[in-house]
Amino acid sequence: MHQHKGLNLPQIGWWLDAQRAQSRCFISHAHSDHIGPHREIVATRATASLMRLRMAGKRVETILEYNQPWTADFGCEFRLHPAGHIFGSAMLEARSEHGTLLYTGDFKLRPSLAAETCATPRADVLIMETTFGLPKYAFPPDAEIEHQIVDFCRSALADQVTPVLYAYSLGKTQELLQIVGRAGLPVMIHAHGYRLTQRYAELGMKLPPFKELDLHHHAGHVVIAPPMTGATEPLTWINPKRTAVATGWAIDGGAKYQYGCDAAFPLSDHADYPDLLAFVDRVQPKLVYTVHGFAKEFASTLRARGIEAWALGQQNQMDLGLG
Repeated sequence: MHQHKGLNLPQIGWWLDAQRAQSRCFISHAHSDHIGPHREIVATRATASLMRLRMAGKRVETILEYNQPWTADFGCEFRLHPAGHIFGSAMLEARSEHGTLLYTGDFKLRPSLAAETCATPRADVLIMETTFGLPKYAFPPDAEIEHQIVDFCRSALADQVTPVLYAYSLGKTQELLQIVGRAGLPVMIHAHGYRLTQRYAELGMKLPPFKELDLHHHAGHVVIAPPMTGATEPLTWINPKRTAVATGWAIDGGAKYQYGCDAAFPLSDHADYPDLLAFVDRVQPKLVYTVHGFAKEFASTLRARGIEAWALGQQNQMDLGLG
């Protein structure tokens, strides 16, 4: 599911997380690679609200609460379940006379400080993301990662250096705010993430205090900003600074060099390999389709465990029936 790609349920005429404009599409969450200028969408209230900030234009919105049944065409019933990825993220359960299909979108099984707790409903067919579908991607305990991030920030501030944490504006920025803000550290957020964080607060998420990044008064604050590189780097005026990136790819060991940072922390809003396996164990599907990341490798792992599984990640459009 890369650019312009998505999943199609042709029997009922709905798409899942398509980027090219479709007549009707389920939106699992508001990250830019999962949204498009569709005529009609189904989403949670938070996802629809965040999507309005990120994509102009009018669309018909069907807003569903978690676990609220809604009848689509041909007698197919939709329900949304928390995905644990970012605020408002949802998995789609589609139920018909032929059985139940569960589409995860992006998900995180471990509890998040800035998202609802992931659900694990049973389903006959499971379509799951496998971003970290190799055994080496087993993240340290959350408490350990959070402690390292707070220590990094406190150490920099003690040295009268501004700690800058690089993270995506939607989802990871708000999770970092929860981590460092709850530790009592003052936080400033880059403009890109600031308005999204304001929207989180408006939607009802309880957050620590935060301010918009200020050219003149950032000293003594933890700064959270989107990843930036080379000549486009807009934070050259923060000097001295100590930088870190928050990404699950930090497990690979080269992330701090790739991002040009002093440190890298394996903070992710995706399920790691053990949680991908745990999720399948809980859902108990008869058939699994994998997308994203190490889809082929994880499908092979599931087949070795006696579960029919196939990778779909390389196809441009994937027609998936409910029968």
